[in-house]
Amino acid sequence: MCGIAGYFSEHNVFFPSELACVGESIASRGPEHQGIFSDECVGLVHRRLKIIDLSDESNQPMTSDDGRYVIVYNGEVYNYDEIRREQQIQVKTASDTEIVLKTLIADGISAVEYFNGMFAIALYDTLEKKLLLIRDRIGVKPLFYYWDGHNFAFASEIKALLELNFINKNKSVNYNALNHFLHVGYTGIEETIYSNIYRLPAGNYAEVSASGMEIKSYWSLQEHIEPQTIDELYSAKEILRDLVEQSVRYRLRSDVPYGTFLSGGIDSSLITAVAQRNLSSQLNTFTISFAENKYDESHYAKQVADYLGTNHTEMKVTYKDAAQLIPSILDVFDEPFSDSSAIPTMLVSKLAKTKATMILSGDGGDELFMGYGAYNWAQRFDNQKIKNNKKLIALALRCGTSRTKRAACVFDYPDEAHLPSHIFSQEQYLFSRKEIPSVLNPEFVAEFSCPYEWTTAPRPLSSAENQSFFDIQSYLREDLLTKVDRSSMKHSLEVRVPLLDYTIVEFALNLNENLKIHNGVQKYLLRQVLYDYVPSELFDRPKWGFSIPLCEWLHKDLHYLIDDYLNKNLIQGTAIFNPKEVRAIVRKFNWGNNDYLYNRIWQIILVQKFMTEKL
Repeated sequence: MCGIAGYFSEHNVFFPSELACVGESIASRGPEHQGIFSDECVGLVHRRLKIIDLSDESNQPMTSDDGRYVIVYNGEVYNYDEIRREQQIQVKTASDTEIVLKTLIADGISAVEYFNGMFAIALYDTLEKKLLLIRDRIGVKPLFYYWDGHNFAFASEIKALLELNFINKNKSVNYNALNHFLHVGYTGIEETIYSNIYRLPAGNYAEVSASGMEIKSYWSLQEHIEPQTIDELYSAKEILRDLVEQSVRYRLRSDVPYGTFLSGGIDSSLITAVAQRNLSSQLNTFTISFAENKYDESHYAKQVADYLGTNHTEMKVTYKDAAQLIPSILDVFDEPFSDSSAIPTMLVSKLAKTKATMILSGDGGDELFMGYGAYNWAQRFDNQKIKNNKKLIALALRCGTSRTKRAACVFDYPDEAHLPSHIFSQEQYLFSRKEIPSVLNPEFVAEFSCPYEWTTAPRPLSSAENQSFFDIQSYLREDLLTKVDRSSMKHSLEVRVPLLDYTIVEFALNLNENLKIHNGVQKYLLRQVLYDYVPSELFDRPKWGFSIPLCEWLHKDLHYLIDDYLNKNLIQGTAIFNPKEVRAIVRKFNWGNNDYLYNRIWQIILVQKFMTEKL
């Protein structure tokens, strides 16, 4: 696990002297070594967190034996030893970096077909003056780039790009991304809050040379949808169990202490159970709880840990512990990011770092196997009677309680084309598309798209399946994986996600929906696999998210954020939001019977904070 950055420019707008500061800005991603390479048009910097092969011989940038190629690389290719044997690669180190380098040299971009892992790779050909960048299939590892048509730079985090003076002095706000953020809580699939700074899409690679920059796809979810689904329970369960066992074994390869995040839920419990089964020693597990949170699940995590016999560490944190992190949210994420569960994720990462350098996480299970309430909503909208009467239903629900008013917002979707993002948005208590123009001043309103809302496939897909595709390619990647990457890297902790092994993803894509939601039971097949390791009675309870009591805190201890950032003078000063609409939202929230507004208030606070502190 590492941090990478670099540039390609023949116009002398980036300078080798800037690379040290670029690397220092992401030092927490790799506190153990910084390496730099530069020539007349390319600069590369690498920060190393040692996980596999702790020797200095595996430091980066790593150069090929003939000196022609140079690589900087973030992540892990777990099957590197199998590739070495199969390809009969002669090596000087025990690192996966050397295998990645030599395989790419031998086979070009097609080498990525061998790689099972999470990665962001930059490979430079010093002879032909070409730079190749590759992001892993699922997008576990981040890779940002700057491109203005002439000058190119890349980095693991936006903050590293802003250390380049040319980019920093020319930065400006991307209004499309701002609108996207208000709708779904993150700034986009390919765009960021900054104009000319983008995300390299997952499963894609970029080729950069003096002739320009070109992005191409090498893997996508859509191309792996089969005409028929897997619908036989016994065989599906056997396949999934074998895939999970293999994925966890791959991700237990490490030369440093490791453990798992254990919430007590289905996904983290399965990963922990499989990991413990594959070890001869006691596995470290970590969880946190909030004293004020009525949805505290830490006692469930303790039950699972006791049953499995792990070395369990639990820390109960208070409002003050969490509140101390709020001022650093923008420093960690570099742009507005509204998922408040980033705070407990940072706290559990800090806890885990006391005993481990690598962690396994259960992320991905809800999106792959339909574990959210959004899938129930999507199934409802497959009912033609509900579709035909959605406006009347919404009207009736608006006359009820706060809960029914929230449901009314879900029924009030604009059209079929935007249904997945609408369901997601309203499940998260965020702004609908029709509400955004009223909360922003007119000059900041922009058209925006939410890619992957509907997927073309060789078989008809239900609304729930489309919702799942949207979540995998959008929410999972740009919210959940972003949250885990930044929160863990803040504490120099590597997190691996076994359920997002591409073989499991491809399997889940073609699993019959009835094995995901069976007789109202969500994540049905995943549960059946889990129950081979842990008794089912430990999970006979409602699902709660890994969250902080943000609504309660904004009413009480964090109300100062509303006073500081949503006051009349500051709202008028930044001139982004409609002051009248913001006052109305705050007034309704303060009355106490419209608590669903808390995430919208949090979003506005974050945008205001960004505009006053980062631009």
